[in-house]
Amino acid sequence: MSVHEYLLYVPLPIICLAFFIIFLRFLKGPQVVDRVVAIDLIITSGVGLIGIFGILYDNESFLDVAMILALIAFLSTIAFSYYLDKGESNKTKNK
Repeated sequence: MSVHEYLLYVPLPIICLAFFIIFLRFLKGPQVVDRVVAIDLIITSGVGLIGIFGILYDNESFLDVAMILALIAFLSTIAFSYYLDKGESNKTKNK
């Protein structure tokens, strides 16, 4: 079994199953925070998927795209947590 066959039959179906489960969490919620974490996980799983395709097609530009996407996901999670922190501090000031 070559590396390419291994990537097609083991990690790729696992990532596809993870996409399905994460998408269910995104739809079900119940809070905004759950949905944001689900979006972050979808992007992280997408980075893994792009990495697998980069290996399969032997193309290094896929890995550049995956790295940029991971950076954007990290920064958006930090921005959202900052927004939540500021929102809670404003609620405590108003009380």
